[in-house]
Amino acid sequence: MKPSLTPAAARPALARLRAANKAFATRYPGDRAERQPVHTVYGGAHLFKADTARKLGDTALRSLSDYAPDAAAFARAIGLADSLAASVHARVVEKLKREPVEDFRIDFEDGYGNRPDAEEDGHAEAAALEVAKGMSGGTLPPFIGIRIKPLTEELHARSLRTLDLFVTALAAQARRKLPDNFVVTLPKVTIPGHVAALADILTALESRARLPEGALKIELMIETPQSILNLPSLAEAARGRCTGAHFGTYDYTAGCGITAACQTMTHPACDFAKHMMKVSFAGTPIMLSDGATNVMPVPVHRGASLTPPQLDENRAAVHRAWRLHYEHVRHSLLNAFYQGWDLHPAQLPTRYAAVYGFFLESAELAGERLRNFVSKAAQATLSGAIFDDAATGQGLLNFFLRGMSSGAITEQEATSAGVTVEEFRGRSFAQILKNRAGR
Repeated sequence: MKPSLTPAAARPALARLRAANKAFATRYPGDRAERQPVHTVYGGAHLFKADTARKLGDTALRSLSDYAPDAAAFARAIGLADSLAASVHARVVEKLKREPVEDFRIDFEDGYGNRPDAEEDGHAEAAALEVAKGMSGGTLPPFIGIRIKPLTEELHARSLRTLDLFVTALAAQARRKLPDNFVVTLPKVTIPGHVAALADILTALESRARLPEGALKIELMIETPQSILNLPSLAEAARGRCTGAHFGTYDYTAGCGITAACQTMTHPACDFAKHMMKVSFAGTPIMLSDGATNVMPVPVHRGASLTPPQLDENRAAVHRAWRLHYEHVRHSLLNAFYQGWDLHPAQLPTRYAAVYGFFLESAELAGERLRNFVSKAAQATLSGAIFDDAATGQGLLNFFLRGMSSGAITEQEATSAGVTVEEFRGRSFAQILKNRAGR
C-alpha cells in the first residue's frame, strides 16, 4: 500500500520536529570533552600564595609519612584492598609530588569571613597579584578560581567589589590574560536573578578590563533548598557561562532543618539533592561536584615530646578521619559525582586513594566487557553473567575515559581493553562500532 501522507502534508510537522530537535541539541550538547578535576581545594584568600599548591602537597606527603609510612599501613587505615595497596600507594605518592592540587578556590566566603572593607580590598588585590605570579612561574594548579560572597541584599555590594578588584588587578598584572580554567564561584544561590546579575557584571568586567568576551566563567554553589527547584533556570540565567555546579552539604542540610549531628554527605536529603542535579544537568557541559568531609585528619596532641599513648591516639584520630573521608569519596563516586571538595592537605592522600582504588578495582572486568563488546561490533553480547547493550558500551567507554582523566588508569592500561587511544579520544562508542563494522 502507498503511504497516506504526501511530503507536502508532512512538511510543516517535520519542520517543527527539526526545530525542536535542534533546540534540544543546543541545550543538551553532551558532556564536556575537557578534563574534570577530581577535587577542589578551598582556602582562605588571605592565605593564598603563588606556591600554595606545592606547600599543600608537601604537607600531605608529611602526613602520609607520619601516619602511614608504607603501602600496607595506608591500606589498613582507609580500608583499601590488600591487592591494590602497593599500586594505589605508589600512584598517590607520585601524584602528590607531581601535581598535588588539581583545582583551587581562593575563598572570600566561608573560609574567609567578614572583615573590614579596607582589609578585604587589600586581600583581593594581593591574591590577584599572587595568581599572576603563579601564572608567570608555572606554579598554579591546572584549575583555579575565586569564590565571592553571596549576592544577597546584605552582601552583594561587598561581593561584587571584591570580584572587581581581583579581576581588574589580575588582568592588569597578567597582561589581559586569565589562568587556564579560571572560574568565579557564586555561593548560596537561591534565585536565577543572582546568576543573571553575575553574568551581567562579568560582561561589564570583561569590557572594562579588556578581557576576551566570555572569558569569565561561572560556577554555581547548589546549597539552598530553593536552588534545587530552580536548577535549569539557574544554568539558563548564566547565558552560557556556567561550567560547574558544586553541592554544599552543610548549608543545604541546615536549610532543610537537619540538626548538626546528622549533617553528613551521605544523608538521604543530600542524595536527593544531588540526584536532582544529575537529572537537571545531564547531557550538558556543566560539571558536577560533591561537597566536603568536615572531619579533619589532624592529631589530637601536639608537641615534640609526646608519650607512646599520645602518639597512638594521634594515629588513631588521623586514621578515623582518613577512613571517613575515603568512604565519603567512594559514596560520591558510586553516585557518579567524580569531583568533591577538600578542606585540608591531609585529605589529599585519601582523595586520590579513593579515586584510584575505585577505578583500578573494576578495570580488569570493565576491560574484559569492553573488549568483548567491541570485538563483536554492535552485536549484543553476553559477558559472564552480565548482558551488555549499546548504552552499557558507552558506559564502559566512559569508565576508562574517567579513569584516564583522573590519572587512575594509564593509556597503556586502557588500551588493553581493545580500544585505541584515538578511539578513546573520540569519546563515542557508537562511532567506534561504526568504524569497526566498516572495516
